[in-house]
Amino acid sequence: MIVDIVMPKMGESITEGTILEWRKSVGDMIALDEILLEIGTDKVDSEIPSPNSGIIAEILAEPNEVVEVGKVIARIETEGDVIVTETPMGEAESKPVQESHLETTIPPPATAESTPESLVPGVPVTGEKKYYTPIVKAIARKEGVSKAVLASIPGTGKNGRVTKKDLLGYLETRKTAPIPSILTAMDTGAIPAQPAPVIEQLSDEHVEMDKIRRIIAEHMRHSLDTAAHVHLMNEVDMTRIVQFVVNHGPSFKAREGFSLTYTPFIVAASVRALQAFPDMNSSIEGTTIIHKKNVNIGLAVAVENGLMVPVIPKCEELNFLGLCRKVRDLAVRTRNKQISPDELSGSTFSISNFGVFNVTTGTPIINQPNVGILGVGTIKKKPVVIETEHGDTIGIRSMMHLSLGFDHRLIDGSGGARFIEMVLNNLENMDLNNLF
Repeated sequence: MIVDIVMPKMGESITEGTILEWRKSVGDMIALDEILLEIGTDKVDSEIPSPNSGIIAEILAEPNEVVEVGKVIARIETEGDVIVTETPMGEAESKPVQESHLETTIPPPATAESTPESLVPGVPVTGEKKYYTPIVKAIARKEGVSKAVLASIPGTGKNGRVTKKDLLGYLETRKTAPIPSILTAMDTGAIPAQPAPVIEQLSDEHVEMDKIRRIIAEHMRHSLDTAAHVHLMNEVDMTRIVQFVVNHGPSFKAREGFSLTYTPFIVAASVRALQAFPDMNSSIEGTTIIHKKNVNIGLAVAVENGLMVPVIPKCEELNFLGLCRKVRDLAVRTRNKQISPDELSGSTFSISNFGVFNVTTGTPIINQPNVGILGVGTIKKKPVVIETEHGDTIGIRSMMHLSLGFDHRLIDGSGGARFIEMVLNNLENMDLNNLF
């Protein structure tokens, strides 16, 4: 029986998706829930499992093709024998061999890859335009394969395109091929002495941005063109929280199955401050200020080739343990490409924790349509002057930098200063005895 595979609905506001990569080819066996293809939208890339087991009978959409939700993109033979019908040779040659690659990009503009025969024997000079995926070019660059040699490798991809498999096969052959002794050959007269070889001049590489990087670039540029960015910074004493995590972290992990981190403390302190400063939990449409009824925190999460900001909705309704579980869940599913597009929208305020990369401080760009973003630096021990009723003393404290980026169209300097001061006070004076 033939089963139609349709473009799935990736979110409430998503009407189409882009075919990024087919993990299977026509004629391949596939099991139930085995990854069939990867689909991209303007918000997230997702791996799509097969809803049936069987044999791939037909693929109806090419990589980089934009397909409407609900349209048939493939067919699977789920029972009985699959009859493979022979096709005319010309048609068979036009069938692409699927290539597995790490990056999904729109092919760059065609560049002529022609090399004089006198420089690379056996490479025809045809002026033919060659296309290489970013992963092929990256491997070639790493292994020292020149453009001329790359052009000489027989390609099994569409229109003779060199695939990752072709290049790896060539490299394996190159490693195992015996290296003739040039000195011995010259002694026996097998080859004549030649002038010094012409060294190929290095040239710049032009690589098209992948889809995620293009979206990030457009979003960041839009934010800078829209919001009047201002940044304030402050330093917070995290010693009590650090000690709490050290003391209670093992029992928390044993009970919950994951580690207790500092992020939920920062989220909890920010939520309380946002409730006290509703302007910071707002957005601007033209000359209209929209105060959001819920506090939806967007958490910047670094992924393999970019950045995503999943959202924790209605944070004001969650207790501290609920925040811990939500932070963990979103971070794991985002890095595993299991986040849905709807979970990447609707934030009212964002937090960027670059401290996990051992960065002290930074000035993050506001995540539109928010009017504020909190930057969190790493925690470091340092000597600090401590004021007491008996006089000043110096002690070793665990200090952390906070930076607040806000839109000066709505938030003045005094408002931004009072907000970051409240976040600081919420962290330093948090009631740690009644968190759970």
